[in-house]
Amino acid sequence: MTEEIKVALIGLDRSYTVEFVRRMQASDRPCDQRIEGLRATACLRFPTPFYDEKGLATRQKLLENWGVRITTRFEDAVAGCGAVMIEINDPARHLEYFTRCAALGQRIFLDKPLADTPAGGRAIRQLARERNTEFFSASRPRFVPRLAAACAAVPTPVFAAMYGPLGQALAGSSIVWYGVHTFEMLQLAMGRGAESIWVRKHATGLAAVVGYNNNRHAVVELNRDAWQYGGCLHDRQKAVPFAAETGRMYTDLLGRVAEFFKGGPCPVPPENTLEIMATLDATQHSFDSGAEERLDGQTGRCSRFRSKMRGH
Repeated sequence: MTEEIKVALIGLDRSYTVEFVRRMQASDRPCDQRIEGLRATACLRFPTPFYDEKGLATRQKLLENWGVRITTRFEDAVAGCGAVMIEINDPARHLEYFTRCAALGQRIFLDKPLADTPAGGRAIRQLARERNTEFFSASRPRFVPRLAAACAAVPTPVFAAMYGPLGQALAGSSIVWYGVHTFEMLQLAMGRGAESIWVRKHATGLAAVVGYNNNRHAVVELNRDAWQYGGCLHDRQKAVPFAAETGRMYTDLLGRVAEFFKGGPCPVPPENTLEIMATLDATQHSFDSGAEERLDGQTGRCSRFRSKMRGH
């Protein structure tokens, strides 16, 4: 029997912490959603604007029932671990805790989004290079099977339409915090190379037109209080729609994390994640200004110019 990898969890304020542990080791986990080979041993708890103390206490009790030790000391949380999952809702704190975790010499999963700004994301990438730390960052919808099937059916789309929710961040940008889900799906389908973004606000959220090289483009819709994910991919011959199966998204993502922790390749190259950060940043700026934004996946947001579509 293969020895289980001991996983340290950093953060208790997001649902991912509970749902990942449930699939690793809860006694009542569904048979078809079990992820073998990982065992959460400790979790770092600290105050957060995203969850009150009563809610944290409820989650603490649940994790303790599943054999996870809760601590407020970082050193205790990571002692003896073989891998780390950074599960912090506030992306402004990701660089801080990635810096501490990178010193451990273990593989790291850094839950979405990578950081709160492109600059923070680049700092994480640079630190990982300096410390020779293997890591990846991703969100749940990126790995849903129906999206993968649509991408296989339309491997070189000229147009994509994606939709997803726009949750309300209690600190920082809601577009960066929750829009990352839908932009991850978009990048998987279209690949890197986004060049411009223009955002139109509407009553329940926003629609963003994303321009690519070779006259390709996409539309991303982010809607408040609509918790479905999906889209449609087009090439010159066909259009293939998909709707994400939300009931398995935690399991599908954790399966990729487990493969990575066991020595597998990085599921999402850091260059892809950095471009997503630049895209989210440009979307926020266009949302604020009404202007079209030029962007570069490696360097972040570039100069702004007025869109020809603004009068529409």
